[in-house]
Amino acid sequence: MKRLLAYTILGMVCLSLLYSCGDSGGGITGPEDPDDDDSTNTENSLKLPKKEMRAVWMATVYGLDWPQGDYDQASQKEQYISYLEKFKELNINTVFFQVKGMGDAFYNSSYEPWSEYITGTRGEDPGYDILQFLIEEAHARGIEFHAWMNPYRIDTRANSGTPFADLHPSVKPEWVKDLEKIQIYNPALPEVRQRLTDIVKELITRYDVDGVHFDDYFYPAGEQYADQDDYDKYGSEYSTIEDFRRANVNKAIQAVYNTIIDTKPELVFSVSPAANGDYNYNSLFADVTKWTQEGWVDVIIPQLYQEIGNQYNDFRSNLNYWSQYSYKAALMIGHGYYKFGNPNMPAAFQSPDELEKQFKLTRRNNKVKGNALYSARYIFLNKVGITDKLAEIYKDPAVIPFLGREIAGLPEKAKNVQVEGGELNWISTNNARSVVYYFADKDAVGTVLTVTEKNSFNISDSGYYSVTTLNADNVESEPSELVEFE
Repeated sequence: MKRLLAYTILGMVCLSLLYSCGDSGGGITGPEDPDDDDSTNTENSLKLPKKEMRAVWMATVYGLDWPQGDYDQASQKEQYISYLEKFKELNINTVFFQVKGMGDAFYNSSYEPWSEYITGTRGEDPGYDILQFLIEEAHARGIEFHAWMNPYRIDTRANSGTPFADLHPSVKPEWVKDLEKIQIYNPALPEVRQRLTDIVKELITRYDVDGVHFDDYFYPAGEQYADQDDYDKYGSEYSTIEDFRRANVNKAIQAVYNTIIDTKPELVFSVSPAANGDYNYNSLFADVTKWTQEGWVDVIIPQLYQEIGNQYNDFRSNLNYWSQYSYKAALMIGHGYYKFGNPNMPAAFQSPDELEKQFKLTRRNNKVKGNALYSARYIFLNKVGITDKLAEIYKDPAVIPFLGREIAGLPEKAKNVQVEGGELNWISTNNARSVVYYFADKDAVGTVLTVTEKNSFNISDSGYYSVTTLNADNVESEPSELVEFE
């Protein structure tokens, strides 16, 4: 997912690009420093804190984050639960879990073999419904589960002499491109787009995921890609082969979006492009701004993995770019969490203060709806105290914003909110989740104390309290009237 070398190479040419990744004095400006007050005023004049999706990418290719080469079922489960418990402790509310990274699956798929990173052998059944377990454990802790998929990649190899993995029996060899270091489904073929949408439809029909997520691998950057025959066959309406490639990816994105809408429209469809718009457009042939203009993605999560002030790929400038070109899509920001404490990284990443500065910029930006961290295992490593800093940044829980479509009925306002002794009680309907807010005084910005399925909460601080309810789409009701606790 992460192309560090590609960004390094791009750095030498970035300064000449119109939509450059240089400093903010370039050709594109955006809402760099909106009003610092990021609270939301309600109808009854309460100030609620900004909603945030707080996400972590959990990579499974090569077993990177999970299961890390552990092929025992019991210890796999224990390892995953340890992650979730840490996420809950840190008030992280979303996981992007990689369920299809190498033309494989972390569930019993009709289209792709079981991943080799589960048992050590590609195609071997692990003996339990992994995805069902993963989802249930996340939901039990109030954490959303988004299924992260790579749309095209089937396998990689270190050099051209290494054989690729055997294909799933349902795959026709003519659908596949064998390149020097990567094997992919051919994006030009209508049959490949149909297969991709079939895979998505099967997944979201069988499993209660909260969203579908694609990473930034589309056409393989840096590979000699021979597709003149495809262009001759399918590309007559396009003036260049580059436009043809972009159109192929556009069709895939639109088809997946339509499949989600037709099958389970309450799900959120998100994509995490590379930081640089020109790199997406010219190297990956991903016309991301078209997707956001057309409304084919619900959330865009650009990977802004460079530091503030980077000469070629400045975090602040890239934030401004995506703020302007996210259009109809909600905007989240991806952070290079793995870089902190790595001695090979720039000086900014040798201190957790860089992450705090990045979060201050994103939180002041009214278009940004949350943040995502790459990747999960680095949270446990806590190099240079980066996870301690994250605990400060996320010291209070957050409400996930509404990001998709309103399918569930609107939530009803909490009723009979009252204090009895040291307990706040209320009535909610339709099994809605509830949010408890605390206000030190009536004019203060509230603090989220909990997002809960219960109808009571123990309180101890004097001040004011209010309760809202959330439906399945993360649409929030109006808050209740304040109740005072002395």
